[in-house]
Amino acid sequence: MNDFFDNQRILEVIWKRKFHYVLIGVIAILLSAVFSGPAFIKPRYRSVAKIYPTNLEVFSEESETEQMLEIIHSKDIKLQMFDAFQLDQVYQIDKADPLYMTYMLAFYDKSVSASKTKFETVEIRVVDHDPLLASAMCDSIIHFYNGKVREMHKAKAHEMVEILKNRLESKHAELEQVGEELRSLRKEYGVLEYEIQVERVTEGYMSALVSDRTPSSHLNEIRDLYDNLADKGVEAVWLKSRHIFLLQSIAELTASYQTYLAEYNKIITYAHIVEHPMPADKKSYPVRWIIVAFSTLGAVFLAMLVFLILDYKKK
Repeated sequence: MNDFFDNQRILEVIWKRKFHYVLIGVIAILLSAVFSGPAFIKPRYRSVAKIYPTNLEVFSEESETEQMLEIIHSKDIKLQMFDAFQLDQVYQIDKADPLYMTYMLAFYDKSVSASKTKFETVEIRVVDHDPLLASAMCDSIIHFYNGKVREMHKAKAHEMVEILKNRLESKHAELEQVGEELRSLRKEYGVLEYEIQVERVTEGYMSALVSDRTPSSHLNEIRDLYDNLADKGVEAVWLKSRHIFLLQSIAELTASYQTYLAEYNKIITYAHIVEHPMPADKKSYPVRWIIVAFSTLGAVFLAMLVFLILDYKKK
């Protein structure tokens, strides 16, 4: 067995069979060139786009680029791509197949990829037999990504709009109730401005009591107003303070409501396109020279092993 791996013997066999190796190499080159051609291996074309995240609201500790990749790789976008390009027909997968989704995701993940570059951009790559389809799919991923992020932001903004709307309605209802109670105090008890009235009425009441010239009817009116201020004064002060507080709260809530409503209604993009996808004019697969080179080397190496075995058996 040691003779089989003897370097001198291997070199002798190679030299003795050199014409065979040349012939085998030439045949391997011809055959690999033929079988790697478009008649046997359908060429595939790659379309590439580079995008940069923008206008994003980070929901966790991950970076904006990582968040972008999470969304691009989400099943929601994949399902949108399946429907938009009828990929079941492109991949020739029957929808009635029990493993339809498994096969579709496997083919899609094999044809579509996205990764982060060293410059924090996301590079999207789509490979397909049709260069126009590859470019269109690449462009649609960006479109569906924008739509998905917009949907997420709208959902959050809509939630806040509804919350603020309900709070505004509650505050307005309370303001109306407080206003009605204030109007009742002013109409029924004459309590208009407690802080001003209580000083003036007390002073007038005291003056009327010590004066002999004040008519009894006028004194009774002053006494009634004085009693009303004493009975309803605290309530009037609280209602006025509550009324002012409610007005301020409504103003703040209205400002927040308008902000979130504008956020809900705005239509913006969440991906800045650094490199637009374009239909490839040159195939990316197969790389024929690699196939030819490895096929030729493999054939020559296999032939060398066969000749070594034959020579070993002879001896």
